[in-house]
Formats: sequence, C-alpha cells, structure tokens
Amino acid sequence: MHETTTLLIELGAIILGLGLIGRFAGRIGLSPIPLYLLVGLAFGTGGLLPMSASEDFVAVGAEIGVILLLLLLGLEYTASELVGNLKTQYPSGVVDFVLNALPGAAAALLLGWGPVAAVALAGVTWISSSGVIAKVLTDLGRLGNRETPVILGILVMEDLAMAVYLPLLTALLAGVGLAGGSITLLIALGTVGLVLYLALRHGRLISRAVSSDNPEMLLLVVLGLTLLVAGIAQELQVSAAVGAFLVGIALSGEVAEGARKLLTPLRDLFAAVFFVFFGLSTDPTQIPPVLLPALLLAVVTTVTKILTGWYAASRAGIGPRGRLRAGGALVARGEFSIVIAGLAVATEPRIGPIATAYVLILVILGPLAARWTEPAVGWLRQNRKSAEPLPECHDDVAVTPGTASATPESAPATTETAPAPAPAPSGHGPAKGS
Repeated sequence: MHETTTLLIELGAIILGLGLIGRFAGRIGLSPIPLYLLVGLAFGTGGLLPMSASEDFVAVGAEIGVILLLLLLGLEYTASELVGNLKTQYPSGVVDFVLNALPGAAAALLLGWGPVAAVALAGVTWISSSGVIAKVLTDLGRLGNRETPVILGILVMEDLAMAVYLPLLTALLAGVGLAGGSITLLIALGTVGLVLYLALRHGRLISRAVSSDNPEMLLLVVLGLTLLVAGIAQELQVSAAVGAFLVGIALSGEVAEGARKLLTPLRDLFAAVFFVFFGLSTDPTQIPPVLLPALLLAVVTTVTKILTGWYAASRAGIGPRGRLRAGGALVARGEFSIVIAGLAVATEPRIGPIATAYVLILVILGPLAARWTEPAVGWLRQNRKSAEPLPECHDDVAVTPGTASATPESAPATTETAPAPAPAPSGHGPAKGS
C-alpha cells in the first residue's frame, strides 16, 4: 500500500476513534484524557497494533496541541493580571517547589542515581502539566471559578521557572562550565523578559496590528504569530509553551475574543492528538518493572500538590471547597516532565522508564483528582460526622420557653450562613481588555 494512503487511513482511524472516545467519556461524565492515553498505549511502540506511517505527523500535531492549549489559556487573562498574580502568589510558588521537587530529588538519591539525576527527577515531580490542566479546567467548566486564577498563577510560575531550570539542567547534563551555563541562562531570561515587556507595554498595539474583520485572516495571523514566537522561544532555550502563553496574554479585547472562538476547535483536535502521541511514544513493556516506585512517588506527590493548591487558595481567601478543587486540579504531570526525562536519559538511562510510568499514572489520575477530590473529601467528612455518637439526652433537663433549642455546637452555623459581603463572581472567565 502506498505510504500516503497508509498515512490517511491511520490518521482517519485515529481522529474517528478520538471522536467516539470523547462522546463516550462525555456520557459517563469523565474527561477523555485518560482514554486518549490508553488508546495511544494500545497502538504505539510495543502495543497491540503499532502505527508507524503517521508517527511523524502525530508528533508535530502533538507539539501544536500543547502550543494551542497554552495560547488559549493565555487569551483568558491580560498581562496586568498575570503580573498581579505573580506578585501576590510568589510564596505559593516557593511552597510548590519545596513540596513537589524534594520528593523527586530524594527518590533519585535513594536509588543511587547521583546529584544530576536528582535535579532531573526533581523537575519531573515538580512541574504540573499546563496542557492537561488547561484541558481539564475547560472540560469541567471551571474557567470562571474563584480558584482558577490561583491555579493559573501557579502554572505560569512553573512555566516561567522552566525558562531558568531547563538551561541549567542542560548545562549540568552536558558538563558545561559555569560560564557556558550562565550565558544560556541569561539568553533565556532575556527572552522571557522581552516578550513580557512587549505584552505589558505594547499589548494594545499588537492587538491592533493583528486585528481583522475577516475571520480567515485573523485565524492565519494569530496562528502564524503563535507558532513563530513558540519556535523562536524554543530555539532560545525557552519553552515553546511559555512563548505561546505570552502571545495569548499580549492579545486583548475583541481580538482575543475572536481568536478564542476561531482557535477552540483546532485546540480540541490537536490537544487530543497530543495526549494520544504521549501514549504512542511509550512502550508498555517498560512500565511493569518500575511501576511500584513510580506509584509510590505518584501517591506522595499527589498529596503534596493538593497541599500546594490548598495553601495557595487559602492565601487568596478562598473557602475549603475551592482549596480542594485547586489542589486536585494541580495533580497532573505531563509534557514538561517528559521533556525533562528525555534530556536526562543520556546521563541516567534508568530515569526514562520510571518517569514515563510516573507521568502516565498522574496524567490519568490528574483529571480524576480534579473532578473528585472535593466531593470525596466532603463525602468522608459527612460519613465521619454521621458516625459520631449522639449526645446523651437527660430527661431532667427542660427547655425554658422562649430560649434557643439549638445545641452550643450548632450555634456557629448562624454566622456561617450569613450573607457574604460581596457576591461571588460569575461568568465563564475574566474578560480580557475590560
């Protein structure tokens, strides 16, 4: 069979399968991401029916999927909102690093892999998946929730931290001296600073230059600009995802709204391709030997991410339910963890399988944690209260007419149900440019 014919058949089967899986996931009320990954495992290297003809195309589509996920995420917020989040949430970023990077570093040292591998595995366990989380927040309709800016603030701090971490890790893995590593780091920081400055100071001019009444022209210009900036950012040792996100925050007003409507279907298509590609590039036979240590590490860092979200949301004055939703949403790891593991494999080959198994566990568990952490904790609390013994009733105690019959424990409920001083925010997300 001709190579092009095979490519078309494989791509058609993949896209049709994604559509059917998405419909099935929607009917049972789950995110389709875990199912996309399992399909990729089934048809990838070492799977039931490997697909080789479409591998290169799917790889490029996966890169575009991550870029579009971060672009659409950036379109939800303005540059001023981004800077405001960074200024107010940097303590949460420090807590995020301490709670989630240290378990990975400790695991590598306990396994005897050495300090460089410890730095690499620390990054694998530290960084949440912006792509997965962006898709989950969209699927669950939470872009307008009060805790969502907190989640995005942590993700942005992690993504921007990658502009510092990845050049340093690359230098450590290559054995480059202090001078070479410093130059790489300065280039990365300068690139991020320049793009952020342009977004803050000249965002209106950029939006005006991109704006068009013709939807076709707007789509082409925004998509082309995003891919161009992402490619340049990648070449300068800055994440392509960070570049795409910064393009998104640079656009505002009607341009942002129009671009969001035009690019959402493309994002959904290529994001699904990204998750399938992750599964396709994973050999299932390498997972069982490292499944136990990866599972233990996943359990520990699931708890630490939930604690991170709880702390960050509590600093923003959000209630317990929102804190749990924030923590559960941060659990997923994905694209950055795989990139870090890929860089470290040459120095410590054993890090590849454990990182793959770890990310696979959490990229499946992440959407489930985002959906069920808050309801599960509420259910446990309710069951614990119902299991408590009722207070003893003394027949010789009478209630005087006109006095409150409520027990002292229930008295605080009156103050908790009092009307809040300000109404809760509503809508589907912050309006850009307003």
